[in-house]
Amino acid sequence: MTTSDILKILGDTGALLSGHFELRSGLHSDRFFQCANLLRYPRHAAALCGELVRRAQADAAMGRVDGVIAPALGGLFVGYEIARALDAPSIFAEKQDGKLVLRRFAVKPGERYIVAEDVVTRGGRVQETIDILHANGAEVAAVLLLVDRSNGATQFPYPTHSLLQLAPEVWEPADCPLCKAGSKAVHPGS
Repeated sequence: MTTSDILKILGDTGALLSGHFELRSGLHSDRFFQCANLLRYPRHAAALCGELVRRAQADAAMGRVDGVIAPALGGLFVGYEIARALDAPSIFAEKQDGKLVLRRFAVKPGERYIVAEDVVTRGGRVQETIDILHANGAEVAAVLLLVDRSNGATQFPYPTHSLLQLAPEVWEPADCPLCKAGSKAVHPGS
């Protein structure tokens, strides 16, 4: 699957939007990935997540995988589809009092998990999920992302794979040319 194929699927499903957006990180951008729109189409979600798994499996550094964990809500279906492609269990971390926690599941010391996420700009939710694994004695086998908005600038000390690396323009709100032109940023969710 080529980058052009991936962009076409993201565009056709409404997952790649243009406009004036406030990202979860607080930065502003003229492009927004709303992967929830992609995930409305199970066939497309399975195809992209399956391609991501195929690429990751070519990396011998990933090693053994005991399960997949994703931060809810955005990464939940991505984690599920990746787990399905690997025939591995899928779990998720969820917000409680503003912080990601494992409420419904447990991980055991020594287990190895893939951390799955839909879109990463600065990687905060991925890092929170990694911290949860470490706090429970589990290990990170790899980080798998549908879209890396940092174009590779966000680094994790584990094998990391994304289907798409892009660096759409982002600005601090005070420096945003769209705001200066009178446009109001919207936050469509993530």
